[in-house]
Amino acid sequence: MNEQRVSHSPGPRAWLGLLVTVGPVLLVAMDGSVLFLAMPKVTEALSPTADQALWILDVYGFAVGSLLIAFGALGDRYGRLKLLMTGAAVFGIGSAGAAFAPGPEALIAFRALMGVAGATLLPSALAVLSELFTDPRQRARAIGIFAATFAAGFAIGPVVGGQLLSRFWWGSVFLINLPVVLLFLLLAPVLLREVRTTRPGRIDVVSILLSAVGLLLTVYAIKHAAAEGLTALPAATGVVGVGILGAFVRRQRRLEHPLIDFRLFRDRVFTIAIITGLLPLAAWSAAAYLTGIHLQSVHGLPVLHAALLALPGAAVLTVTSIVTPALVGRFGTRAALITSHFFIATGMLLLLPTGVSGGIGWYLASTVIAGVGYGISFSVVADTAVAAVPAERAGSAAAIAETSNEIGNALGIALLGSLAALVFRLQGPDLAGTLDETLRLPGLAPAVIDEAKTAFVTGLHAAAATAGLLHGALGVLAVRWLPKTTRRDEAGVRQSEMATS
Repeated sequence: MNEQRVSHSPGPRAWLGLLVTVGPVLLVAMDGSVLFLAMPKVTEALSPTADQALWILDVYGFAVGSLLIAFGALGDRYGRLKLLMTGAAVFGIGSAGAAFAPGPEALIAFRALMGVAGATLLPSALAVLSELFTDPRQRARAIGIFAATFAAGFAIGPVVGGQLLSRFWWGSVFLINLPVVLLFLLLAPVLLREVRTTRPGRIDVVSILLSAVGLLLTVYAIKHAAAEGLTALPAATGVVGVGILGAFVRRQRRLEHPLIDFRLFRDRVFTIAIITGLLPLAAWSAAAYLTGIHLQSVHGLPVLHAALLALPGAAVLTVTSIVTPALVGRFGTRAALITSHFFIATGMLLLLPTGVSGGIGWYLASTVIAGVGYGISFSVVADTAVAAVPAERAGSAAAIAETSNEIGNALGIALLGSLAALVFRLQGPDLAGTLDETLRLPGLAPAVIDEAKTAFVTGLHAAAATAGLLHGALGVLAVRWLPKTTRRDEAGVRQSEMATS
């Protein structure tokens, strides 16, 4: 910011501003997961193909993740509050369009529009909070509330969706966004101030296009191959996508002011932190999506019952994300990062005993144990990444940390969801691309239904085992790579000493 700020205790206006600001943040997080329990209803109403169903789920996350850094730069230059207001308005428009989408193509388009708007909200909201709370201790508390709100949004999204679907039609999961957006648009100009910072260099439009196009083409190829088999089109698309991503990486290394500073990854603590931002979100989103179908389409539970079963894991995740900062102050960042991966690995592997006719108890145990790991990872990633790099590169580190969360959320559906779809296609009755599509076919024999459900459960197990093994491997890597004391821990010790002196 251009002005010299004086630290003072925040008044009621600052706390009201925080309350107003976290509303859109909660929506952005919730809309990354609100469809997990809603997909059977969406499939019934719109009849999407297997790859369209995956795009409905994760085009939102890819749009947010691909544009976070770009919109962070735009907000620095043209004003954070202005970008927040514009993004909230577009988010509302996209939500209304998604609620009344007449077909899967329209729903994908409106979900993408919501993702573009969501990318404007996260970095700008964090910058506005830093302006409201100039006292370092109160600012840390406000940012902790911000992080807990974001984690809670991811956790309660499926639960909120399930509650709404038990009473209303599937579009209601999008219409709930409108009151929050309207309240924000009315109160934000009164409670929040405009924030601008001096950012060096121009925004590199070519880098934005390379990252977004390369990512989307690569994921399209993976999804198409998993759902329909490897043919010439997805193979060629995948090669082009990977080539474009390679060009993006090479361009970032040449630019004086890159969108992603890959030199930061030379620091092992930073690298582990960013992977910890990406992989847990990938595991969580894939597990939430696949287990939602498992509970409803395999076990035949009503959507409300499925939502209630998701509550314990959501509560554990939210509480853990709130208490983790205090625990990190006592036990250190290294212990937190390592513990998070082993908890998630254990939770994922606990899904393996689930089956066609039982396993709900294993599902509950999985969500609770993995929820501890998710809560830890959501709380420590950003601070650890920023503390691992020099102060002048903290902005780039924070942007990469936020991006890793959103990309991880989308990649979980794209990669692990595609793995489950591939297993279903190979082992199922080969009558349709998804379990829900298969079960809607008329005149199915009981043996065919059982075959389809068994194939889906096998795909769920493959995705869970893959996620569990990856987290176990990353936990071992963290044990070997991370120093016993990180810069974040050293900074915390210095602050404690200053506070007691």
